[in-house]
Amino acid sequence: MQTNRHLIALDLDGTLLTEQKKISSYTKAVVQEAINNGHIVVIATGRPHRASIMYYHELGLTTPMVNFNGALIHHPTDHKWDVLHTPLPNRTAKKIIQTCYDFEVHNIFAEIRDNIYLDRYDEQILNIFTEPDQEEMITIGSLKNHLTEDPTSLLIHPKDHHIEDLREYLSDKHASIIEHRKWGVPWNVIEIVRKGINKSVGLKKIAHYFHIPNQNIIAFGDEDNDLEMIEYAGVGVAMGNGIQELKQIANYHAKTNEEDGIGTFLADYLKLETTPTIAKDIFE
Repeated sequence: MQTNRHLIALDLDGTLLTEQKKISSYTKAVVQEAINNGHIVVIATGRPHRASIMYYHELGLTTPMVNFNGALIHHPTDHKWDVLHTPLPNRTAKKIIQTCYDFEVHNIFAEIRDNIYLDRYDEQILNIFTEPDQEEMITIGSLKNHLTEDPTSLLIHPKDHHIEDLREYLSDKHASIIEHRKWGVPWNVIEIVRKGINKSVGLKKIAHYFHIPNQNIIAFGDEDNDLEMIEYAGVGVAMGNGIQELKQIANYHAKTNEEDGIGTFLADYLKLETTPTIAKDIFE
C-alpha cells in the first residue's frame, strides 16, 4: 500500500470553482498532476449529481463522489460501488412543508437524487438549479400532493424577515431528525437533510474504501457546510474567501478561489515538482 498517498476532497462553489463557475487552467493542471502522482481526488459538494458531474468529467475523475452534503455517496462510473443514500423521512418532510406554508415562504423544493419537485413555478429557481435539457426531471405543483417518496433534501426560500424564526422553529420541533443550514447566495435558502448527514460522512466512507489514514486526508472548503469535513480531515484547508468560523478550525488557510487557492496549496504541500513556480505565501 502506498503510504504517502493522499485523499483530496474538493468542495465546488467558492472553493474549486471561480465566481464564473469555472475551474482555472492552473488549478486543473495541478489537480490532474496530483492524480498522476497517485493521489485520490474526490468531489464533496452540497450540489446534486446533475449539477456536479460536469466538473467530475472535466477533471477526469474515476472516484466516488459526495453529493447533497453527504446525503448521497456514490460512484458515477462504477455502479457496483456501494451507494449510500440517506434521505429524509417523507412524514417529517410533509410536516416541514406544512410549516413552510404557515410561514408563507416564497417557495419550497424537494430533491430525490436528481429529480426536482418544485412547489410553485419559479423561473429563477429553475434557471439556477437546472439545465434546459433537464425538464423531464422537474415536477411542479403542491409538494403535499406530489412528494410521495423520501426526499434527499428540502430547500426552502423564506421571506427574509422569517429566516431566523423559521430556523428556530425547525430546531425546536425537528432537531432530533434533521440538519438545517442557511445559504447566502444568490438569495437566502434554508437547506434541510437528515440528522447526522454532512460531508465528513462521505469522506469517512471513501477514506475507508481506499485505506487512507486520517492524517493523509486533505479537504478544502469555504462555507458552513464544510465545517465537519474540514474538522475531520487531517489536513483541513479553509479558502481565503471562506467564513471565519471555518478558518478558526482549519489546519491551514489557502488563497481564495479566484487566486488558485487549491492549485497553489497542493503544488506546495504535495511537492509537485513539475508544476510552475508558485508563490511561497500560501499559508497564513
